[in-house]
Amino acid sequence: MTGPVAEQWQRLLDELARADGWTTASELAGRLGVTTRTVRSWVARANADGPLVRSGPGGYRVDLAQLADPDRSVGADSAPADRPERRAVRIIRLLVDDLDAERGDDDGFDLHELAARVHVSESTLEADLARVRARLEGTPLSIERRGPTIRLVGPEAAKRRMLGDLLREETARGRIAVDALRRRLPELGAFRAALIEGLAEAGYAPNEYALDDVLLHIAIAADRVRRDRTIGDAARASGSDALEALLAGLVESHLQVRLPPADAAHLARLLRTRAATLRPDAIEADHLRSPRTALVREIVRRAASEYLVDLDDDDIVERLALHVDNLAARSADRSFSRNPLTAQIKAAYPLIYELGVYVASELAREEGITVNDDEIAYLAMHLGAHLDRRRPDADRVRIAIVAPEYHDLGTALRARIEHAVGDWATVAASGDGDIATADLVVAVVPPSSSVHRLVLVSPLPTDTEIERVRGEVLRLRRARRTARLAARLAETIEPGFFVRGLRGQDREGIIRMLGARLVEGGVIDRAYVEGAVERERMSSTAFADHIAVPHAMSMSAARTAIAIGVDEVAVDWAGTPVHLVALIAFADSGRAEFQELFDQFVETFSERENVLRLVRGAQDHAGLVAELARLMQAADLE
Repeated sequence: MTGPVAEQWQRLLDELARADGWTTASELAGRLGVTTRTVRSWVARANADGPLVRSGPGGYRVDLAQLADPDRSVGADSAPADRPERRAVRIIRLLVDDLDAERGDDDGFDLHELAARVHVSESTLEADLARVRARLEGTPLSIERRGPTIRLVGPEAAKRRMLGDLLREETARGRIAVDALRRRLPELGAFRAALIEGLAEAGYAPNEYALDDVLLHIAIAADRVRRDRTIGDAARASGSDALEALLAGLVESHLQVRLPPADAAHLARLLRTRAATLRPDAIEADHLRSPRTALVREIVRRAASEYLVDLDDDDIVERLALHVDNLAARSADRSFSRNPLTAQIKAAYPLIYELGVYVASELAREEGITVNDDEIAYLAMHLGAHLDRRRPDADRVRIAIVAPEYHDLGTALRARIEHAVGDWATVAASGDGDIATADLVVAVVPPSSSVHRLVLVSPLPTDTEIERVRGEVLRLRRARRTARLAARLAETIEPGFFVRGLRGQDREGIIRMLGARLVEGGVIDRAYVEGAVERERMSSTAFADHIAVPHAMSMSAARTAIAIGVDEVAVDWAGTPVHLVALIAFADSGRAEFQELFDQFVETFSERENVLRLVRGAQDHAGLVAELARLMQAADLE
């Protein structure tokens, strides 16, 4: 459904699959840039083959199980493919898969025969073949025509990769692809567990986020080998004997397939480069150590200096260097690992993701290693695992406890609250807290004097009461960050830096339009704008739905400033509908505030209501300032 020939209404399914919950028609209309009437029309189209999108008081939600059902998914063999994009996928499946199973040869399909198989006329099939060629563009596969005979030609490994891509697309952008496989191959569960155990024993650190993608390839390979479709000896790799033996043994014992040596080598290479990295403590021979250690150490040093974070750790350098070795192999093949947490990492940890972008850009500059968003997210995960993302001291909440002394109940209450709030708050000893200056008072009995924020709990608080305390702490911290952000934005967005109306432009056009405002204001030069465009090409700066935060990776502005553009109709930002775009320019003197401002901006405006309120109220610069003031007032009242 997600190939280059996908129909417009299928964007609705993608959006609902990503939301994985109820979404109102107006929210969908805003995200997709259409009217609510169009949303209703698309829902009806999605349900034409049976109930797929459900409606209710909360809006719409997609039935993921139905979306993954092989009997109704794209390319299903049991029903006619009645839409062009479904027929294109069906034709590829026939040429790669069904042809081998049913004919047992490579002679190809007669045009008339293939048209009959997909239930269309020969003229319609010719148009479908053009879609197939477009789909195959950029892969080692191609359509060969000899008279009326049609064949798919290319290496077996590329055919298997194509089958994997089709399966992921059939199952909601890969979100439940492995679940669908497990329903068809129940033995995969035990195989996966045995593989993880075997990798650990062999000295490898498994990447379980990417492992499921390798399982797709293993299942496809087992099926192809059963059909006597194997990889030729020319593809045999070397240097992975341990993984080859591990995989061959597990595939034979769990899937009852004996892998030829070349197939075992191919799968071992996929596993090693995508989901299994040799642990630094398991490396004994010098030739197994990464030749990129010195390069990665220098890149990490520059990243730490640029973003003022502490990355001085030999362990992270060694692990990251080994990861980069495998990343380079994947980049060379243009066969990247999928990361199910990419969107979550971008939205929740924008600075850490930005560190990943920085490392990726340096790898591209130094060695020509180019990667996609998923691979950047993996780099960010390596770096983020070694960073203590401390919040500023100003966000620490002061809690006073008011509890009459009775045995050790007061002490036990304090201990439970400290455990619940962690480092987010300072909890005064029972009876010692100054409630007049406390941000939050937790009391067993109401205090005699009035307090600004109060949570009443029982002497032996329930889990629900403890969660209320934790929720109040989170709200206080978020309110403070929102207030600081709104005040900072009011200072940095000058009247000439506000634009209302973005539609009709692509993301690079919007960046250049906002950049021109900052250039005219003497904040940046043209080179900075081009740097922001270059950064955008590496990875979309839509860190969450509704907003994009383009920026360059150098802090060379004359002063820190923000140009902001809004539009009530969402614009497409590399597949994400956004209403608010903020081009941030940082001066070198503002390096220390980059972390806080960047994280806070993404966090505050990842809340849809904050974005829409700003977009509706900011008819001009004065309206923008007024809405920012309301944000500060709302934060103070929380």
